[in-house]
Amino acid sequence: MKHPLHQFRFCPKCGSKHFLENNEKSKKCSDCGFIYYFNSSAAVVAVIENNKGEILVARRAKDPAKGTLDLPGGFIDMHETAEEAVAREIREETRLSINSTQYLFSIPNIYLYSGFEVHTVDIFFRCKINDFTHIVAQDDVSDLQFIAFDKLNPDDFGLISIRKGIEKLLSENK
Repeated sequence: MKHPLHQFRFCPKCGSKHFLENNEKSKKCSDCGFIYYFNSSAAVVAVIENNKGEILVARRAKDPAKGTLDLPGGFIDMHETAEEAVAREIREETRLSINSTQYLFSIPNIYLYSGFEVHTVDIFFRCKINDFTHIVAQDDVSDLQFIAFDKLNPDDFGLISIRKGIEKLLSENK
């Protein structure tokens, strides 16, 4: 496995090309002494169920995994809690407002974006929504649909962590 900072060739502090592996999680600049630890970016995933027991599924409008199924969600912005991020992402992608969130689990992931490997920890929340009347696919979502829980197929989901999350949800609800 490649070092997580293999794509970082220059020190982000001084610009030196003497930016070398320090340990399995960091690189160190031999010119200025700066040590950079590569930590995961945080992302949120919404599991939204309607009153028929169906799960809200999105179709990705953009790469990575364009055209495949996904669950609503995205990256947590700076100065934002995970709960605020999942509410914002749902609003941006569906126009829906959540009434409550419940933490479910998290899954580490590598999200390939523009040829760059972003290490993430994807935080899954069960989100309660009372009113679905204003639902609209927007932002990076081309389509929204409800799928019966027992009809969910992990292979239809293009992102590895979402696929693993669907598998976990299915195994926990047998």
